[in-house]
Amino acid sequence: MQQAVPENLPELVDLHAFPIHAPDSAGYVAAVDDARIGLRSEGCAVLGSFVRPGAVARLNDEIVERKHATHYSTQVINPYFHTALNPDYPADHPVNTFIERSSGFIPGDAWGTGCATDVLFRAPEVARFIADCLEIGALYCYDDPLAGLTSNICDPGQQFTWHFDTNDFAVTVLVQPADEGGLFEYVPQIRSADDEGFDAIAAVLAGGRVGVRTLELRPGDLQIFRGRYSLHRVTRVGAGSRPRHAAIFAYTLAPGVIGRVARTRQLFGRVLPAHEEAERRRVRSDALLD
Repeated sequence: MQQAVPENLPELVDLHAFPIHAPDSAGYVAAVDDARIGLRSEGCAVLGSFVRPGAVARLNDEIVERKHATHYSTQVINPYFHTALNPDYPADHPVNTFIERSSGFIPGDAWGTGCATDVLFRAPEVARFIADCLEIGALYCYDDPLAGLTSNICDPGQQFTWHFDTNDFAVTVLVQPADEGGLFEYVPQIRSADDEGFDAIAAVLAGGRVGVRTLELRPGDLQIFRGRYSLHRVTRVGAGSRPRHAAIFAYTLAPGVIGRVARTRQLFGRVLPAHEEAERRRVRSDALLD
């Protein structure tokens, strides 16, 4: 029995290579299996050219149209997004190692319903496919009004330094790579829920390259990444380069999830009443630093 292809999806996703509309097909199973191999071994899967070239151009146009809404910030942070020294740790400890973070985010409330980026983010077929790759039952679009659908902007001279995510995984689409720099680097599973991995983290922050992986992503590549446990960064974009644009699709394991107040303010420069209410009700899932 032939399955109906959702409207607009063939224009956005290469359904021949990634038949996300047909979860019972051999192609779907093969694509999921390939992603699971990377996620199990390295906490990272790259689905090359997931988004069609024409759709990539549309996504970039939508980012450019909204760049006026970007919240840029420059901070000196540790890998846990803290900005102040902690006297409980030595001076050379990762908690007290601070590096420049300079980049911008287009907030969720800048995207209109029905634009290509929003359609791709909210397509149930995309969420189901990513959930299968991650080997979890279901995913829901992140309900955060600012951080659900975003774009990370690294303009010339900017970098997103070594850090951990507060969520277990991240989903991004590279829309426009930098001409120079702007490479995604990570150290897979450098910490766990039971071990902060401070010694290994300190070595990387000091310039060590043991365990560091570098990805040269291409426009349209979709990346699924477990950033809660893997230290990662985007290297500095060259001074004469074009900006690096990436779309960020945030999903959660349950509906109605809202982000942390402190991290939201750092990345978007503001919080909304929904963030403050969620903070009062929040229950932590682990004891890791963030």
